[in-house]
Amino acid sequence: MFSENYVCKKEVDWSLLMEGITLPQENQVVFGQITGRFLKRGETKDITLYLDGKSYKAKIVNVNNPVEKRKNDAFQIRYTRDGELSKALQFYFSKSYNYIKAIRDSREPGERRKIRVPEDYKEYLAIYTTEYDDSYILDTIIADDIAALRKAVDYRNEKSIETFFNYNVDDIDTGFYCSSGFNKIRKLNRSIGDNLKLLYNYRCQICGKPIGDKYGSNVVESHHIDYFVSSLNNDSSNQIIVCPNHHSIIHDVNPVFRRNDLSYVYENGYIGKLVLNLHFWH
Repeated sequence: MFSENYVCKKEVDWSLLMEGITLPQENQVVFGQITGRFLKRGETKDITLYLDGKSYKAKIVNVNNPVEKRKNDAFQIRYTRDGELSKALQFYFSKSYNYIKAIRDSREPGERRKIRVPEDYKEYLAIYTTEYDDSYILDTIIADDIAALRKAVDYRNEKSIETFFNYNVDDIDTGFYCSSGFNKIRKLNRSIGDNLKLLYNYRCQICGKPIGDKYGSNVVESHHIDYFVSSLNNDSSNQIIVCPNHHSIIHDVNPVFRRNDLSYVYENGYIGKLVLNLHFWH
C-alpha cells in the first residue's frame, strides 16, 4: 500500500476558501480504514495539512453523533476562518476566489442563492493520506492547469490517454505532459482509479470477474464513461473499473452508457448492465 492514497477531490467554493471541507467517506477505501481506527463518532482530532511543503494545523471532525444510526460516518476538515491555511488557499485559487468574492459582494443583503462558478474559473483541491493517520497532503489544481490540459489532450486518442493514466507509460509525445500541472492531474486521475480498484477488489464491473486472480495479478483498468479527452472529468462518477477485454471492446464499439440503469447499449442491440455497483447512486 502506498503512503499517499486518495481521499477526495473538491471543487473550490467559498467554504473551502474560508473555513473547511466536508469529506465524502463511503467510497474512500483507505481513508475509511484510517478514520475507522482514528476517529470515532462525535470525536474531533487535531491534524496537520501539508501544502507545497508547508504545514498547517486543522481539525477533523466526525460529525455523526454516537447515538445516531446512520450507515456511513460523515467527516469535516475545519480550519481557522481567515487563518493561515485559508489565506494560502485564497492565494493559490485566486481566480475562483476573486470570482466568488465579486459575486458575494454584489448580492443583496440576505441573498443566499448558490454561486455557480463558470467552467473557465473552476479549480480543485485534491487531498491524499500520508503514512501518518493525522497528516494529509493537499494538491491545488488551478484554472490555468486545466486550460493547458484541455489544449494538450485536444484531438488525442482516448485509449492512449487512459493507458497513460492506468499504467507507468511515459511515451506521450508532448512536453506539457512533463509539467507540474499535468502531473498533478495525472496523479489525481490515477489515485481516483486506484481507489475504485480497491473498492471493487480488482473485479470488473461488467463481468464481475477478478481475471488476474489465478495468475497472482490484479489486472483491471479504469475507464472514463464520458471520454476524458472531451470531458476532462476524472470524478469517480465518471469512471468504472473494467478488465482489459471489456475495456478494449468498449473502445472498439463505443457503446452508449445509460446512467438510469447503469448499462451499456451496443450498436448491434445488445444491452449489458453492470453486474457490480458500489459507487454509483441514483
